[in-house]
Amino acid sequence: MLTIRTAKSDDAGQIAPLINLIFDEMQLEELEDIPEPGLEKVITMAYRTRTYLSDKATTVVAEANGQVVGVAFGYPGENEEAVDRVLENLSAKSNDFDEPMTFDSETNGNEWYLDSIAVSPDYQGHGVGSQLLRALPEYAKADDESVIGLNVDFENPDAMKLYGRHGFEAVGKRMIGDHEYYHMQKQVDNRATIKL
Repeated sequence: MLTIRTAKSDDAGQIAPLINLIFDEMQLEELEDIPEPGLEKVITMAYRTRTYLSDKATTVVAEANGQVVGVAFGYPGENEEAVDRVLENLSAKSNDFDEPMTFDSETNGNEWYLDSIAVSPDYQGHGVGSQLLRALPEYAKADDESVIGLNVDFENPDAMKLYGRHGFEAVGKRMIGDHEYYHMQKQVDNRATIKL
């Protein structure tokens, strides 16, 4: 049975490898020389912070058999700088990084921005990503946002189809690192909400 819930600090060690899958996929030049254990350590520390868990952002996990098998991480667009600063500061203190991580702006601002969504390779194709996506409108509404935004790589048409099935539409394009992405958005139904 799959449970979708808000992440706790104790989940960070299981979240980090999933988020690292995204960094691998993005092929960011500045991370090429960073040893994977060093990057995962910084990611783990980030997902233990209040900023990532409840203060400026929300981390949602999919849990099966006591293991985190999926994660979705998002925040109101206005919080992007504060969220990015966490990884910048943690990487600046790490001996594995010659320079702190830096980030391109990814959100259009007036939206709840889905920064990251990842599913364990063992659970891909089992609807975990869809269940996480279905849960997100409640978190967006809790942050008083009526639009969810995300970016999807031009080279990932399967993900774009998945987002399209969940009501997201392409509204623009942007460069992140050296990859071009479609920016997609979905209106959030503001009728009765489920208490989180």
